[in-house]
Amino acid sequence: MKIAVTYDNGNVYGHFGHTEQFKIYEAENGKVVNASVVPTNGTGHGALAEFLSAMGTDTLICGGIGGGARAALGSVGIKIYAGVSGNADEAVKAFLGGTLAFDPDAECAHHSGEAHDCNGGNHDCGHGCSN
Repeated sequence: MKIAVTYDNGNVYGHFGHTEQFKIYEAENGKVVNASVVPTNGTGHGALAEFLSAMGTDTLICGGIGGGARAALGSVGIKIYAGVSGNADEAVKAFLGGTLAFDPDAECAHHSGEAHDCNGGNHDCGHGCSN
């Protein structure tokens, strides 16, 4: 199992589409066997789904996330655990132990209630999604 966590200075980063790095955890038998921090190299929003899929990720733990990114992640089979905050390592430990507190409906504040899709690339959609 590969678990990606939006990552900033040891913590779960609050905005999936703007994360500059992920911490990728490889887990076997309910335990982390390897972890590394991977930069996104400017990739953002829905384009991050392909980025994570190419690494073999099957699970994402994040803070807020917009509808377009949710759809993109779903299309590549990545399960989303959103609305998570705090220490990234502890979040993964809780996930593996079946006790992770998450909000399946958590969204980025600027995407709340919208059918807006920031599919990556260079754009300025007026919602703070400039890449």
